[in-house]
Amino acid sequence: MKNLIFFALLLTLSASALAQTPTPSPTPDAAAEKQRADRLQSRLNDFAQLGRYRDANAQVKPPAKNENRVVFLGDSITDGWKLAEYFPGQPYINRGISGQVTPQMLIRMREDVIAHQPKVMVLLAGTNDISGNYGPETNEQIEGNIKSIVELAHANGINVVLASVLPVSDYNVNKQGQKIVRTVQRPPERILALNQWIKAYCAEKGLVYLDYFTATVDDKGFLKAELADDGLHPNAAGYKIMQKLAADAIAVALKKKQKK
Repeated sequence: MKNLIFFALLLTLSASALAQTPTPSPTPDAAAEKQRADRLQSRLNDFAQLGRYRDANAQVKPPAKNENRVVFLGDSITDGWKLAEYFPGQPYINRGISGQVTPQMLIRMREDVIAHQPKVMVLLAGTNDISGNYGPETNEQIEGNIKSIVELAHANGINVVLASVLPVSDYNVNKQGQKIVRTVQRPPERILALNQWIKAYCAEKGLVYLDYFTATVDDKGFLKAELADDGLHPNAAGYKIMQKLAADAIAVALKKKQKK
């Protein structure tokens, strides 16, 4: 009997001690993992991120008569491009989304491009596919998605400006002084191969080829150090070069007979 009383008392004291022990705060690693899990769940709920521009799309009016509307479709390089600043007064619509791959852009075509009835679409895509942002993709798969995007544009009377993928580099460092490595996930040889296909495809289909690559690559095959601060995304100097090239390409596309 004494043993039973002692055991019961021990259980009571243990429970009391546990109740008074504070729940440990999540470690930085645990917090980061939760953020990643939340992002993954968000992507599962809306893989193409159609919700990103849903409200903005609802505010876009049909183009005015003789309006030379252009939609830019792409990833973070397009997303971060302040079109109103670089193309003042032009009826250009930015539909870039950071981190996106070509399958997502393909799904977004109806809502984010076709619905706005542009005369021209500027497409810059492929770097995140090469990086494997959503899993491994071959260049052939990337090419197939680009073909489908272009075919949808043409079926809706939209001329296409198709851009080459920009080079990357390992020249830059982060705030901690550590080298930012880009060429492992985005091998220069894969970028070069995709760009060779893009150029040939443009010639075959009569698309306007927008060659960002040649204007931004150095003699080692990397993105020029002065054109980016992280080896991937153009800085102001990089966007300035892109602006001139894009403006010239759009002018050519606008003169072409509209696709039907």
